[in-house]
Amino acid sequence: MKIMVVGGGGREHAVIKALKKNPEITEIVALPGNGGIAADATCVPVGATDLDGLVKYACENAVDFAVVTPDDPLVMGAVDLLEAAGIPCFGPNKNAAILEGSKVFSKNLMKKYGIPTAAYEVFTSSSEALDYVETAPLPLVVKADGLALGKGVLIAQTRQEAVEAVKTIMEDKKFGASGNQIVVEEFLEGPEVSVLAFTDGKTVVPMVSSMDHKRAKDHDEGLNTGGMGTIAPNPYYTPSVADTCMEQIFLPTIRAMAEEGRPFRGCLYFGLMVTKNGPKVIEYNCRFGDPEAQVVLPLLESDLFTVMQACRNGLLAETDVSFSSDSACCVIMASDGYPSSYQKGFAISFDPDLSADVYVAGAKLENEKLLTSGGRVLGVTCKAETLKDAIALAYEQVKKIHFDNAYYRKDIGQRALNAGAVQEG
Repeated sequence: MKIMVVGGGGREHAVIKALKKNPEITEIVALPGNGGIAADATCVPVGATDLDGLVKYACENAVDFAVVTPDDPLVMGAVDLLEAAGIPCFGPNKNAAILEGSKVFSKNLMKKYGIPTAAYEVFTSSSEALDYVETAPLPLVVKADGLALGKGVLIAQTRQEAVEAVKTIMEDKKFGASGNQIVVEEFLEGPEVSVLAFTDGKTVVPMVSSMDHKRAKDHDEGLNTGGMGTIAPNPYYTPSVADTCMEQIFLPTIRAMAEEGRPFRGCLYFGLMVTKNGPKVIEYNCRFGDPEAQVVLPLLESDLFTVMQACRNGLLAETDVSFSSDSACCVIMASDGYPSSYQKGFAISFDPDLSADVYVAGAKLENEKLLTSGGRVLGVTCKAETLKDAIALAYEQVKKIHFDNAYYRKDIGQRALNAGAVQEG
């Protein structure tokens, strides 16, 4: 079988490596892929948002199944177009991907169906939003309605910061049309948990929980990034919290989407906050998280392609989905200066024996050399029976990888280890 994976980051590399384990898959193509993915798939220079190009390639090159992983093409309707052209897909249709594509839609859905989330108000006028933030309880969270590369969420600790957040999104249009509407919501407190879940529109099968590390610097300081590392499982996601999430969040969300005529099939990401009043939804994503996929998929013991087919065909309830009891740690190696300004074009070197643990996000091939080409360059993931050992192994591997201007956090997983020690105590 020939499989087409749409996208070109570390998440796509993790998906491709998992798919390669299926002996029935004879060829994997990545559109567009990247220089590191080229070691595991054939990269084709068609952009992930070039929907006509994706369909054209799939039809002309006998693609048997497509996996659409990034948010933009999903929200734009890539799955609808590919399916209409006769290409079976893993991923939600456009009318279901709105769950990530519009924060206003997702907040209103949760309100309508009683799914626990932060209290909020929606604004289409900056003057009304500015009036509201002058008196609303602080801190506040101000969110652009649409996709904004994961950067359209601003936390305001003061009145002035709240005013600046509204103006930045609605008047300065920092995130373009995504800021035509905003959500202003209460600031929730508690540990964050990420849960990816397979779903066929009826059945929900959560994957292993994870913890992301968004800040650029150690001790959770510095600017927010696309993620500097992840661990799994998340110690705050206890069996009791998991049961509550299934009953109050996961199943109600899938049922709500079906009720709205928007059945969700694919991978649904639940960004959760475990508050003193129980777990609440911070955000939905309509796809695998990045870098969460790099710690969760290596723990999947079942065949990923079989699970993806079951999600597409409504057969998830009859399909085995099992995960290892091991822990995993992913450390992101970035270009120094990320997420602001950074240099690129540096040669990356590591022993081929390490390649199984490396997921490449921002690199290109030039004269058969792998060069840095992005802010997040690669992720190094290791598994072990304990989280402590998985972290130690990941950092051992990181030290064997070299490129000029490399930067990584030294404390990925420490918060989880401390939380685990507290809970065990």
